[in-house]
Amino acid sequence: MAIEKWHPFGTVRDFDDLFNRFIGTRSAVARNSDPGAWSIPLDVVQDGDNLIVTASIPGTTKDEIDASVDDNVLTIRAESTSTSEKDTNGYLLRERRAGSYYRALRLPETVDYENAETTFKDGVLTIKLPKLESKKARKLEISSV
Repeated sequence: MAIEKWHPFGTVRDFDDLFNRFIGTRSAVARNSDPGAWSIPLDVVQDGDNLIVTASIPGTTKDEIDASVDDNVLTIRAESTSTSEKDTNGYLLRERRAGSYYRALRLPETVDYENAETTFKDGVLTIKLPKLESKKARKLEISSV
């Protein structure tokens, strides 16, 4: 059982959500324009001796994506462009994003960045990072005395 701090009057976000539910002053576009909405969602999985990072970047091409590793930090930047150049005044609801996306993730020192494999298909970037040979676990021989 987890211990959680009790807020007798809730949080500011709770009041904001309650107010917006009854008054409805904020549109869906305003709610989704938070800086967190521009972050790239990631999945990181350890598969044997490999670390696999999967990033969802819909609406982009591989030429619009920049992935790099510097000082054990994987950085993914993407730029998606809007397909229409129409004036935004005609939109009733606009949730699809066009613009810059960014995500940085600190990776363990055991990863071999030189042999990384990247693929991009259907808006999903997959980066496969193998472990360094010198950092892999080795079985120790036990001798009897």
